[in-house]
Amino acid sequence: MGQVVQAKGGAVAVKVDETPSQYLTFSLGGEMFAVGILNVKEIIEYGHLTEIPMMPSFIRGVINLRGIIVPIVDLRIKFNLGKVEYTPFTVVIILNVAGRVIGAVVDSVSDVISLTPAQIRQAPDFSGTFDTKYIQGLAAIDTRMLIVTDIERLMTSADMALIDSAAE
Repeated sequence: MGQVVQAKGGAVAVKVDETPSQYLTFSLGGEMFAVGILNVKEIIEYGHLTEIPMMPSFIRGVINLRGIIVPIVDLRIKFNLGKVEYTPFTVVIILNVAGRVIGAVVDSVSDVISLTPAQIRQAPDFSGTFDTKYIQGLAAIDTRMLIVTDIERLMTSADMALIDSAAE
């Protein structure tokens, strides 16, 4: 986040890194989210999936993407964001997370934006009622709040069951 530097007169100051990072923004259940662009491989049309029996409801199935079997996670279901509807705007963001390729179904993608670390505020503590461990922070964009998601932490978590923790 920052580095300690020696200021004039011997005072110590913390220099904040203001280098912007790029994020892909998308909508889920009426809310705006963002993931780091470096995790995004591509965006594809939502299409036919092969359903796998006995999987959690948020894992919709798998697709064959140029010879790679890709699990598809519906983030609306995972985040419990209301009724799931698939529209012509519904897309799959293909992500590269911890050396694995994983797809995330979202309502629509919006834009690629740049945010500095100072623009991303820490998510408020909701005590035990809401789990914020997958939220990197919140950023105000115009009149809306953007939920910056820690996609690495989310997709590699034990409750997602996508990446074998023994292999890490």
